[in-house]
Amino acid sequence: MIAATVEIQIEELHLIGFSAVDHKRLRAALVAELNRLFAEEGIPPALRSGSVQMHYDGGAFPMLPAMSAEQIGQQIAQSLYRVWTR
Repeated sequence: MIAATVEIQIEELHLIGFSAVDHKRLRAALVAELNRLFAEEGIPPALRSGSVQMHYDGGAFPMLPAMSAEQIGQQIAQSLYRVWTR
């Protein structure tokens, strides 16, 4: 089996309605969750074509006041992955 490589570059991440969060921890959690999803679920169809898309809307998810930066990063990664699998 040949391993596929995917490179994702996120230039901007717009978080509307969020208070100040630890951006480094959020980013680390987002990257870790995307890595986990790719390893467990595979590369989504939208990313297999090799095309470049400038904008993805990950939609909305419930945000609880007590959510940590890690939980927010995981939610964002899961939202993006869902968009890529449609």
